[in-house]
Amino acid sequence: MRQIILDTETTGLDPAQGHRIIEIGCVEMINRRLTGNNFHQYLQPDREIDEAAIEVHGITNESLVDKPRFNDIAQDFIDYVKGAELIIHNAPFDVGFLNHEFRLMPGEDADGSATAKIEDFCAIVDTLKMARTMHPGQKNNLDALCRRYEIDNSQRTLHGALLDSEILADVYLAMTGGQTGFFEDRAGRTKQALGTAEIRRIDSNRPALAILRADTDELAAHHAWLQELDEKSNGNCLWRKFDNE
Repeated sequence: MRQIILDTETTGLDPAQGHRIIEIGCVEMINRRLTGNNFHQYLQPDREIDEAAIEVHGITNESLVDKPRFNDIAQDFIDYVKGAELIIHNAPFDVGFLNHEFRLMPGEDADGSATAKIEDFCAIVDTLKMARTMHPGQKNNLDALCRRYEIDNSQRTLHGALLDSEILADVYLAMTGGQTGFFEDRAGRTKQALGTAEIRRIDSNRPALAILRADTDELAAHHAWLQELDEKSNGNCLWRKFDNE
């Protein structure tokens, strides 16, 4: 599975008011492992950045004077994200701005046309929506999720698209159960520990291991826990479904 964790910084809050993207940051994850194949670009928006936005991300008008425009990097961006699953926190915001940039592109471009949408190239996962389902009634911004999952975001004094993408990757992995490859890693460590030593087979004549079964109280606690998971996930607890079969 190829996933791209994406974030943008903008001149303001609403593309309908003419605001533009000024930074795109993406990190690539394949089979839930970060690859280091990142995409990062500052952009010339051809308009002033709102003062309130500068206070959030610290990007100034002067720093973008010599940067390319979205149209200049659109194809490279599409080639990078195409076919991946995009992981975005508060996806409607970033998707809205990306699609606004596509609409502003002249002529047949961007791997199709000026009316292309990011959804034409990628599936979208909104981690804010996920977090609200998993933690209803709680703060679910990126800083709050970092505190909840004990992820270090001490370098985040200002918002930045690439840094926020890297942090969101850690948050997403924590929200969805951590990195895969546990069994492969364990097998690798075992193999390394064994080195070239001979593999010893288990004696078929040795006594069978005792089977310990859950008692009534343990089963009741198990079912209560699955019920709680099922309620918090709006009926999507797979363990509960298997348990009822």
